[in-house]
Amino acid sequence: MSYLIGENMTGGYGKGADILHDCTIAVEKGEIAVIVGPNGAGKSTAMKAIFGMLNLNGGQVRLDGKDITNMSPQDKVKAGMGFVPQTSNVFTGMTVQENLEMGAYIRDDDYSDTMENVFNLFPILKEKRYQHAGELSGGQRQQVAVGRALMTQPKVLMLDEPTAGVSPIVMDELFDRIIEVAKTGIAILMVEQNARQALNIADKGYVLVQGRNRFTDTGEALLANPEVRKSFLGG
Repeated sequence: MSYLIGENMTGGYGKGADILHDCTIAVEKGEIAVIVGPNGAGKSTAMKAIFGMLNLNGGQVRLDGKDITNMSPQDKVKAGMGFVPQTSNVFTGMTVQENLEMGAYIRDDDYSDTMENVFNLFPILKEKRYQHAGELSGGQRQQVAVGRALMTQPKVLMLDEPTAGVSPIVMDELFDRIIEVAKTGIAILMVEQNARQALNIADKGYVLVQGRNRFTDTGEALLANPEVRKSFLGG
């Protein structure tokens, strides 16, 4: 039984046509699962469906064996799920430290140790802790967004295109930090356009096409699959 699973998910936004069709995505504790595929494949939609940001017409979402399909995103955060959207994911008028403090809003205990852990993971944030997030580079903002999600002490961390718009060097650094987070036992579910690089760090990969599972395997196996390479990785 998977720690987090969106099983046989069918659904979309509002009353329009379904975007997901019998789609299944799962991740274990301490594992990195990556969702890849062409533009419009339903990658971000699958993640948002798991997080409760759209209604499912079929299927079920379970966390640690518990049915959380109809739980609100806010309650899913309290249940142990952290979500980092692709855009508008920091409070630009607040300092780095204030952004991290906002991430601890659901906690009533002392979160100073967690903040120190975030600073250890992202040393540049400690250096810039009193700087407004709006003054940071794109890569540094992403670190703030991930750090803020970690302040809730999630059991699952969901990242929607975490390396969008950053340089290859920054992408590699972010992926290194994501690997470190997974090593602490947190389950990582990630949507990525940089498919080859993402599958390179993935324990498990899902290739979606038109809202359906096309390939599911280890990251290593998908990278070695000739059809996946030809159709989705540029040869």
